[in-house]
Amino acid sequence: MTELTTIAFDIETTGFETTDELTVVGFDSAVASRVFLNTGSMTPPKALGEQLNDTIQTPVKLSLHDSEQELLNELATFVTSTLSQRDAKLVAYNGERWNGGFDLPFLRTRHSAHGFEWPFGTLPYVDVMDVFETRFNTSNDKLGGVYKELVGEGLNELDPFTDSQEAVTAWEEGRFEPLITHNVADIRRTRALMALAERYCSKSDFSMKSLEPIV
Repeated sequence: MTELTTIAFDIETTGFETTDELTVVGFDSAVASRVFLNTGSMTPPKALGEQLNDTIQTPVKLSLHDSEQELLNELATFVTSTLSQRDAKLVAYNGERWNGGFDLPFLRTRHSAHGFEWPFGTLPYVDVMDVFETRFNTSNDKLGGVYKELVGEGLNELDPFTDSQEAVTAWEEGRFEPLITHNVADIRRTRALMALAERYCSKSDFSMKSLEPIV
């Protein structure tokens, strides 16, 4: 388990319906964060990447895409050329669990909508939420709440949002910097919680699954 590098990920969307779209996809490792932004043809600030790296510790590599389709194309290239070449595991918080989850089901729906191939087939996946529900004593099941109880304020202070709906509104209004900052806070909190769980839990406490499709 621990010999596989943790790559934490999280997505932002325009909503929760099947016709809604991806706005941000972010990945985090110990070295840097990699973030893909769908601008929806809106014009972002010219120095958006520099502004982010002025306020966020540890580098953030940002790429801008005019549409969801363009974002997914670039995402596939990143996953196959970079992530799949590493001894890594993909980790999310409520990304996909036995009884639901959000991120992976949404990604499957959007790949299917465009007729794109599934790019994550070579990566093992762990949902860290399951571990904290069953192997730690917490009073909160939200990412920020669990992080606060077990780690501290830290990355919670980085997050400009208190509610997921704020991410939708920020994208609609073209406020990309707080939207991306929120995503980075989430992926870094997820990776921090995975590191904590690996310090105190056995391999049998983690449910690792394959993301490789049958066909």
